[in-house]
Amino acid sequence: MIAEARSALPDCQFVEADIRNWQPVQALDLIFANASLQWLPDHYELFPHLVSLLNPQGVLAVQMPDNWLEPTHVLMREVAWEQNYPDRGREPLAGVHAYYDILSEAGCEVDIWRTTYYHQMPSHQAIIDWVTATGITSVVTGSDRERTAAFS
Repeated sequence: MIAEARSALPDCQFVEADIRNWQPVQALDLIFANASLQWLPDHYELFPHLVSLLNPQGVLAVQMPDNWLEPTHVLMREVAWEQNYPDRGREPLAGVHAYYDILSEAGCEVDIWRTTYYHQMPSHQAIIDWVTATGITSVVTGSDRERTAAFS
């Protein structure tokens, strides 16, 4: 993914690092995180850290899927628990109000909202295929191939 981005946007700099403790050489104009920060813990520490990396007029743009209570994800956690998979899932996201508070306290002008996207799926198998791309991966990471195949 990074190689493709570098190829498509040669005038931009892309850095691979652990965002939880990364310190850029200079303050940033933009941090754009799409469907990634939900996998990291401790948002009460993470988000102020990200804000601290920005220029005074910098922008933190974040999109995080909040599907913790959706039937697909509840069922994945239930099956994982029943089959004694270690708890590798992510933490549930804080509510919108909590992110507003976190970002406001970090000095941000906050524009925040929650949206539910509905996907019309042609079959049960299409739903399984869709959640296999990310949701199931978080449950079975570190498991052997046979156990992973049995789960999905």
